[in-house]
Amino acid sequence: MISSQAINTKKEPLLEATRQGMPDRERTIEQTMEVLPKGTRRLAAQLRTPISFEALWAVLTNYEKLNDFIPNLDKSDVEHREGNQITLKQVGSQQFLGFKFSAEVRLKLIEFKNEGLLRFTLLKGDFRRFEGSWTISNLPNEYGCSLVYELTVQGCLGMPVSLIENRLRDDLTNNLLAVEKAAFDYLTDLN
Repeated sequence: MISSQAINTKKEPLLEATRQGMPDRERTIEQTMEVLPKGTRRLAAQLRTPISFEALWAVLTNYEKLNDFIPNLDKSDVEHREGNQITLKQVGSQQFLGFKFSAEVRLKLIEFKNEGLLRFTLLKGDFRRFEGSWTISNLPNEYGCSLVYELTVQGCLGMPVSLIENRLRDDLTNNLLAVEKAAFDYLTDLN
């Protein structure tokens, strides 16, 4: 069973971003979700942005600063780095149904800069499965890039992902917008 959902398909301006210094422009975030067996969900969200590849890459690979701008990410620490492989420990939390939910993961990331790909897999953590990628690609015949965040997640026993799938969709969208905003700030600081 596959369901798709487009977010902001009315192409409404994101006024919050404008107040924070981002140019006022319309954008659409395309999003899909696939229901897999055993409570697993595969989600993907894509944002087309005028921000450059280099700025997006610089922000996404500054791992110890991710919690400064990614919503609900409380901690992001590099435990080990060797070449293009990184071991990262992250802690996230959010309110859900009046309760604070917190999760910790140790991830293995592999950077493929030439392909604009950051792939991550779960080494250990509070999920049975947590893996995905960030992909940045230059748009053909257009100014800017496509930024895609893909995530496959399976909750731990006793945490049905179906209860939080709307939250997961919102998180993907918010994460894309947060990365775009941080990359915009990064470019502004360079000038």
